[in-house]
Formats: sequence, structure tokens, C-alpha cells
Amino acid sequence: MISLIILAQGDMGEGLLHAIEHVLGKRPAALEVQPIDYHESQDTLGQALAKRIARLDNGQGVLILADIYGSSHTNAACQLLQPGRVELVSGVNLPMLVRVLNYRHLSMEALLRKALSGGTEGIVQATPKSRSAGGGR
Repeated sequence: MISLIILAQGDMGEGLLHAIEHVLGKRPAALEVQPIDYHESQDTLGQALAKRIARLDNGQGVLILADIYGSSHTNAACQLLQPGRVELVSGVNLPMLVRVLNYRHLSMEALLRKALSGGTEGIVQATPKSRSAGGGR
């Protein structure tokens, strides 16, 4: 099972973790939030993230789900990437997290595709005719 790290500003990471606990009824194993201290240097954050990756990696790899690409914390994470072993997807949202948790038994390559599709397909414009999840009848 691929381990997961949520890397996001403010309370977003903890908020996603609480939401997924509510959706699933429990806290998923091998899913952690990397706190961001705005007073830390990018190097210090990178070191903390490297320790978390080493602790979480069970041989299947670690997927980092980040809030926004190009931020200093995402840049720190990008310094730690190892193709197929430590990967990062930005734009994390709850649909992406649900999808990733349901498919993290797959290979890293397959899980990356699931993360991207889950995040994208979870963004839907509601219309007056939408009566239920899935677009109504």
C-alpha cells in the first residue's frame, strides 16, 4: 500500500484529514499531514518532509498530495522526488483524496493516474436540473 502525505497551507491538510475520517468512518493508515510552519526555511521543511517520507515508506512508495504547485513547500517537496518511489501531485481536493485512498494498492504509476482523474472529475458545475449526486434523473 502506497503511503500518503498531505502538504497544504494553513488548516487545509488537517481539514482534509478530518473530512476523510468522517467519510470513511476511520482514520486511514499511512496517511499523514506535513505541517507547514511559515517561519521555517524551505531547507528545514525539506528535512522534516524527508524524515516523514523515510518513516512512512514501507517499500511501496510515498505519494505527496500538495495544495498548489510552485509554492515554497511544494518546491521543497520536489527536491525529494524519486520517480516511481516518491511522487507529488498538486491541486489536492477531497475527491482526489477519496480516489487515492480507494486505489493505493495499485502501482505508483496507476495511482498517479487515479489521483489526477479523481481530482479533475470531482470538480463539477451544478445546474438547476441537478437533483442528486451524479446529475439527477
